[in-house]
Amino acid sequence: MKSKIQKCPKINYLSNSKNLILVVALFLAIALQAQETKLQVPQISVTGEGKVKVEPDQVIINVGFQNSGKDAKEVKSLNDEVVDKVIKFLKKSGIPSTDYKTKNVNLYKSYDYEKKKYNYQASQSISITLKDLSKYDEITTGLNDVGVNSIQGVEFKSSKMETYEREARKKAMENAKQKAADYVSVLGQKVGKALLITDNSQSYYPQPMYKGNVMAMASDASATRETLAVGEIEINTNVSVTFALE
Repeated sequence: MKSKIQKCPKINYLSNSKNLILVVALFLAIALQAQETKLQVPQISVTGEGKVKVEPDQVIINVGFQNSGKDAKEVKSLNDEVVDKVIKFLKKSGIPSTDYKTKNVNLYKSYDYEKKKYNYQASQSISITLKDLSKYDEITTGLNDVGVNSIQGVEFKSSKMETYEREARKKAMENAKQKAADYVSVLGQKVGKALLITDNSQSYYPQPMYKGNVMAMASDASATRETLAVGEIEINTNVSVTFALE
């Protein structure tokens, strides 16, 4: 008696794989659509500005001097002498060593085509932080006497700058929230939580200008006059905020 061999039905693995991929793709599409629906929260984006005006109590004075001549060692030596005099003057005036520093030192040569020879020029600049504004005239005049021949700029600051910057940031956020509330109030909606905050502030503060110059003060040091217009520092903070709407 011959045995009968039963044939098993063939499983279409390719078809099943396609069905599985189709189910997974459908599931992912539904999940993505649900996520997009969830992310579509009513929202509003505004900018806020915070301003704080401060009377400065410090000034940074940037001074410079230069010497020129036919020999590089000679002009460098002349500059070194001025540096020595400047440092001794600042110490004598009670300025702490931590409140002044060298910013730039340059020594270069140039060719004079008419005289057909090289000339050398040495220059240096020093930054001085003056924490007593009443000494401004005294210090700048004294610097001129020891060899400084230019004031390259002044920068006013406050010893409480970080405190005022925090105050400006808070004002910027309050301004942004109020602006958003003004916009949506006519729609019967309310401002919800912040979804995104971007700080657009830049570390720049408009500086008052000083009057006169160091040479003029030196020529009339005995006269009593004001040569520094302190003014106010305006600290500006700008922020972009996206709020959810309720």
